[in-house]
Amino acid sequence: MGYDYGKIWVAGASGRVGTMIHNMLDMRDVELLETDVEELDITCAADVNLFGSRNRPNTIINCAGMTDVQECEDNIEQAYKVNALGARNLSAIARKIDARIIQISTDDIFWDNSCRRFHEFDTPNPRTVYGKSKLAGENFVKELAPKHLIIRSSWVYGKEGHNFVNSIIEQVQRGGIIEAAVNEYACPTSARELCKVILRLIQEEQEGIYHAVCSGSCSRYELAQEILRIMGRQDVRLEPVELGDPGQIPGGSAANCGIRYTQRASRNSCPAGGSAVNCGIRYTILDNMMLRMCGIEEPEPWQAALKEYLQELNLQEGAEI
Repeated sequence: MGYDYGKIWVAGASGRVGTMIHNMLDMRDVELLETDVEELDITCAADVNLFGSRNRPNTIINCAGMTDVQECEDNIEQAYKVNALGARNLSAIARKIDARIIQISTDDIFWDNSCRRFHEFDTPNPRTVYGKSKLAGENFVKELAPKHLIIRSSWVYGKEGHNFVNSIIEQVQRGGIIEAAVNEYACPTSARELCKVILRLIQEEQEGIYHAVCSGSCSRYELAQEILRIMGRQDVRLEPVELGDPGQIPGGSAANCGIRYTQRASRNSCPAGGSAVNCGIRYTILDNMMLRMCGIEEPEPWQAALKEYLQELNLQEGAEI
């Protein structure tokens, strides 16, 4: 027996973060309430109020969200309904039953082409509908729920759902040329490393805003290179492309792979040490300042977390597939 978590309600339980929370918890230490849109639509205030009032969890973790960047651009109202209104409804019931709410948020609330890291005290400036709607959700949480945790992460990957890492793996297995952006930088973070922080923050009874990302940063292209290296598939042709602004896409949706609207890039374009303003590089590199200040262990380096993930999938070089 370990820490007594009491009763936790996980909304969006079948996603990569919700599933990992389930896998990492010892069911002897927690009563876990898990819902997805099929069981409960968080955009319906009446249903959220009824479920929360009946079950009275002491912690609510909101892992639900509309995360496809291009889908959010194409369906603005639905993006705000899920990412903002859903968070509002969960915050309202959290206040009513005196529960703590944990809102999982994103690096997309920042948008910059400077090479600096964003910490928790920086002012958000989202540019995408996804980022704006997630920030609106954060604001509802702060306004409505006296006891709250907002945890921002970036490029989260895991077995469940569609994400950039899984997309690269699938493309390797299908064969052919792989394209990845050279002008978008962030901190790839495994769902396991993120959930370690979530559970630790619950145990420490922390509140406020925290960033939780694996240490280090890279471009989408460098992340794809590392995946190929770990898999021992340097024979796969990887092409650099430049990522265009969301909302400028002539059609289709590749945003969930991190490739929105792309054009071919030269291999020496937009170097990490060059002028980001001139190259059109987007940096949303988060800094775990609050974790350090509060003495809470940070997630491991992104390369180590990625290697562990691929080993878990039995995809490292030399593995029998």
